[in-house]
Amino acid sequence: MNPAAPIPRTARRDRELGLAYALAAYLWWGFMPLYFRQIDRIPALLVLAHRVVWSFVLLGIVVTGAARWDELRAILRQRRTLVMLAASTLLLACNWGVFIYAVQSRRVIQASLGYFIVPLLSAALGVGVLQERLRPFQWLAIALAFAGVIVLTAVLGTLPWIALAITFSWSGYSLVRKLAPVAPLVGVTIETALLFPAATIYILWTIYVTGMQAQSAHDYAWLLLAGVVTSVPLICFTAAARRLRLSTLGFLQYLTPTVQFLLAVIAFGEPFTPANAAGFILIWAALIVYSLDSLRAYQAERMVIDEW
Repeated sequence: MNPAAPIPRTARRDRELGLAYALAAYLWWGFMPLYFRQIDRIPALLVLAHRVVWSFVLLGIVVTGAARWDELRAILRQRRTLVMLAASTLLLACNWGVFIYAVQSRRVIQASLGYFIVPLLSAALGVGVLQERLRPFQWLAIALAFAGVIVLTAVLGTLPWIALAITFSWSGYSLVRKLAPVAPLVGVTIETALLFPAATIYILWTIYVTGMQAQSAHDYAWLLLAGVVTSVPLICFTAAARRLRLSTLGFLQYLTPTVQFLLAVIAFGEPFTPANAAGFILIWAALIVYSLDSLRAYQAERMVIDEW
């Protein structure tokens, strides 16, 4: 195989599209706190319920347009896969709920920290659950991230539970979805379908029993957008995953917490002291070590393939 051979035009076009979809997904997720700040007067649990309901409606339309209902019904007949999707549903709901709470409580910096740590915890879970082997520099990256969490705990006087909840819920969700034999779009549609009854009952209960409602038509309009805000980046990500290497997606995923961090500090004015910076520097160092090691391993693998 000649490494200097030109990439076919169709393949190049496919990669360009994949890159555009990936940038759209990760930047959308990064700027998502701007949306949840518009409805921070509404309790986080109620926002989560609306997010589930309207996401299910929109995903149902997308699945219909893509003619994927036969695939979805086939998954519903697989008991083991359904159990795994039930577990991923709980993890997804936890991740969504904690993130909404983080935005409403002005702790977006902690949320971004959680997403910065996700790749490192995912690597550790790969060792513990999938029996994968880590290279020495990957172990060093995990140790640096652990040290960063210890420093932040000492600075805050308590565990950064929002960051840890986001890290563990999303890493666990990614692991379960890796093991579950189901396509991304169909899988997330089933997950939102599993949450849909409870979310609908809760919304109706807040309206007719407790009287806890959005304050205005403006609030309801923002809540109706929850489906679009949630589903569009997911659809973009699914399209990107089909066109790009996992190594490329893994590198681009740092865009999301980077944008969230910058929003928190610059736009929202959340405090970021030198003491906080010490913990973040350790975690950023961990990500640099992990990324450079992954890049080196990928280049070595490509050299072997090219020589073969």
